[in-house]
Amino acid sequence: MRNHEVTTVQTLLKADGSLREPGWSRQLYQVYDRKDIKKPKFRIKEWDYYLVMGKDFGFAFTISDDGYIGLQSVSLLELGDNPWEHTETILNAFPMGKLKMPSNTAQGSPIYKDKRLSMEFRKSGETRRIACEFKNFYQGKTLVCDITLSQPPMDTMVIATPWKEDSRAFYYNQKINCMRASGYCSFDGKKYTFDPETDFGTLDWGRGVWTYDNTWNWGSGNGIVNGKSFGFNIGYGFGDTSAASENIIFYDGVGHKLDDVTFNIPESGYTDPWTITSSDGRFEMKFEPILDRSACIDVKVIVTDQHQVFGRMSGTAILDDGTKLEIKDLLCFCERVHNKY
Repeated sequence: MRNHEVTTVQTLLKADGSLREPGWSRQLYQVYDRKDIKKPKFRIKEWDYYLVMGKDFGFAFTISDDGYIGLQSVSLLELGDNPWEHTETILNAFPMGKLKMPSNTAQGSPIYKDKRLSMEFRKSGETRRIACEFKNFYQGKTLVCDITLSQPPMDTMVIATPWKEDSRAFYYNQKINCMRASGYCSFDGKKYTFDPETDFGTLDWGRGVWTYDNTWNWGSGNGIVNGKSFGFNIGYGFGDTSAASENIIFYDGVGHKLDDVTFNIPESGYTDPWTITSSDGRFEMKFEPILDRSACIDVKVIVTDQHQVFGRMSGTAILDDGTKLEIKDLLCFCERVHNKY
């Protein structure tokens, strides 16, 4: 059944390490436990990624334990008249569970600390706090952030996806959109302040075991449409999505499930206009790039070619009841990533 919705609380994995019920859900009904995985520790990937966007700027934060490598990073994104970005990353060898990443998003606080970077994602009630101090972030200068995201009861996007080529590989992921942002980040004498009336954060929470070579597309954004919170999550390329896609619209706290989408990336380059089309006609957009946050690493066993493109999206989104929303200049990102790791 296409877009099968999981509604039962249950363990994520069966005794043999395979997914119990592939599909999507509105909350983390399936219970993840690292001990249930039937793969070597160095193959397990666990990460928390936050993206918080203002009017013409953004910040991204990652704490991750990807088995044989840990990747802790912060990005500063200037998306105004003079687009610019800097991403600083600290790599750790073979963390393999040492970061003790939480098994769900309702409790637990991922923490990373070393001589340069102190970063914590703390969940408390209906809020999430991002606290970060990154020494020598760029040109010897320190970046400091203290951001609060509000998360009232609302739908999220959860996907449990297997891989056809490996029954014990799986992708379990939750996207929490439309969290109103307050607080600030400061760098190089400039203070970036978030306004909860207009600014939002998104959490990308992932746990699982991946196959070695994957290419995916992902897009996400939040804003205000007709006076209400609006967000979207679109993507494909994460394993076998025959049970469900992870494409969804969020409007005023309610999720409206979509079928398949396609990223039409121009052959002329990532910074030329894209279109996003949908099999059900409910998400038809034009994407105008501002900045390509690209990175390419090739160290033989580990290869990554990333293009996370920030820009503005305009078009139409249709809710479950047929209501058509007109989207105009929504700040967001769309990406294509090829990873071997």
